[in-house]
Amino acid sequence: MLPATLAGFLTGLSLIVAIGAQNAFVLRQGLRREHVLPVVLVCAGADALLVSVGVAGLGSLVADRPVVLQVVRWAGAAFLAVLAVGAARRALRPEHLDPAADGPARRSAVVLTCLALTFLNPHVYLDTVVLLGGLAQQHPAAGGWAFGAGAVVASITWFTTLGFGAARLRPLFARPRAWQVLDVGVALVMAGLAVSLVVG
Repeated sequence: MLPATLAGFLTGLSLIVAIGAQNAFVLRQGLRREHVLPVVLVCAGADALLVSVGVAGLGSLVADRPVVLQVVRWAGAAFLAVLAVGAARRALRPEHLDPAADGPARRSAVVLTCLALTFLNPHVYLDTVVLLGGLAQQHPAAGGWAFGAGAVVASITWFTTLGFGAARLRPLFARPRAWQVLDVGVALVMAGLAVSLVVG
């Protein structure tokens, strides 16, 4: 049982840690110290739900519905493009470099953005439902659920560390230039992901 859990943890961590729009958003909210707990709960909770669906054997349904993934792909690309433009504008306009310059964001807006970043990314379904779910099926009996549990723990560990650990980097981001670099990086990552979704 333990080897399956450990395998799930390491596999899940390797998929989650990759730089992406969701991680960039969690990092930015952590640096702002703004609604970090809801963001972490949304990200980890979504992963737990999708991994559970995959372990239950529904990964094949997602893989067999290319039309659904196509819709999610285009919607996700459009949403990421909007976020990329927003990050680029913040980087180009000095008055928006201070994280407090725009005033505190509403919790509902932050949570909705986080949900969109999570569920409008077709890769999240391929990684969690299809890939992790498929790997879990290779473990006999309860081993599949142990594998899934390991992946969920990896998600919780990563998003908690990223969200709340970002505060330790706050002294570095006391300078506007650091925020500018971060926003340029976020813009590039989100624009790159949007393009990658469009080109398939």
